[in-house]
Amino acid sequence: MNYRPLIIPKVQWDTKVGTSTYGELIVQPLEPGFGITLGNALRRVMLSSIEGSAVTSVIIKGVNNEFSALKGVEEDTLHVLLNIKNIVVKNSTGMPGKMYLSKKGAGPVTVADIQTDEHLTVVNKEHVLAHLAVDGDFNIEFFVETGRGYQAAQWPQGESLQADGKIYLDAMFSPVKRVEYHIELARVGERFDCDKLVMRIYTNGSAGSNDVVHYATSVLRTQLELCLFAKEIPFNEISELSHDKIDKEIKVDGESPTKGLPVDLFLKPIDELEFSVRAHNCLIGAGIKRVIDLVNMTEEDILKIKNFGRKSLREVKEILSAFGLYLGMNVKELDLKKAIKEQEKKAAA
Repeated sequence: MNYRPLIIPKVQWDTKVGTSTYGELIVQPLEPGFGITLGNALRRVMLSSIEGSAVTSVIIKGVNNEFSALKGVEEDTLHVLLNIKNIVVKNSTGMPGKMYLSKKGAGPVTVADIQTDEHLTVVNKEHVLAHLAVDGDFNIEFFVETGRGYQAAQWPQGESLQADGKIYLDAMFSPVKRVEYHIELARVGERFDCDKLVMRIYTNGSAGSNDVVHYATSVLRTQLELCLFAKEIPFNEISELSHDKIDKEIKVDGESPTKGLPVDLFLKPIDELEFSVRAHNCLIGAGIKRVIDLVNMTEEDILKIKNFGRKSLREVKEILSAFGLYLGMNVKELDLKKAIKEQEKKAAA
């Protein structure tokens, strides 16, 4: 059966705004309606199903329940436990672990004072846990576990006090704090009804935005594969072949290759096309600074550029296609300047 191709989107991160706790993902162009479908699915999985680590119980020296008083500590036990819940833990293996804190003397106690197992790292080191008086003697053993979402304190049933003095805590395992997305219109050739998906992902720093998206995508793919009742339709291959064919057939005999396109676009710098850093640097290094310089090249020409591979070539072709452009257009700069002058005359008339 001959299936119609789908638009293959380009996925990229906005490196100008990305931090250890924030990332902005841009997916474009997408088939009409796909933006909200993908955005909503990814957002729900990111908020509910990403694994993370958190402190689930503690042993505080001299305390056997959360309502006890702490000698030499300004805060009460309940306040200290609330501060402990906000410790952000990064786990390199996903295995359970322990952390330890021992401090004496006056002053604040922060997360930076905690000693951890090899596979654990505390992220928010400036976070204050308590304030000690001159006679303060603060000793805590933390127990870290991995899970998904929210978990209520796992107190053993039928026991109000633990023999070892362990106090169990509610835990929020997810590293994701907030996810937002919105849909914009994107252009593909003469089509103006395609989607552009922009996702803003906020984390607590224990996991990067790219890791979160990778995990969520893996979850969705794993679940959706169960709905394949026959061999998967290779839409990526079908769509790639179709795009290559379109690129070759866009130019109609006797017609200018710039017909229907904004003429000034060809004279703009390639920065306007928002290539990845690698592709952009390779092109600039080869002296390709304007859009016209790029579209006049062939695939063979562009692959001769140092460090420019087929992955970068595919990226260039996809972005050019989104603007209605393609390689090998053979556009003459003199013709462009004449067209711009004619436009200026019409505007002045």
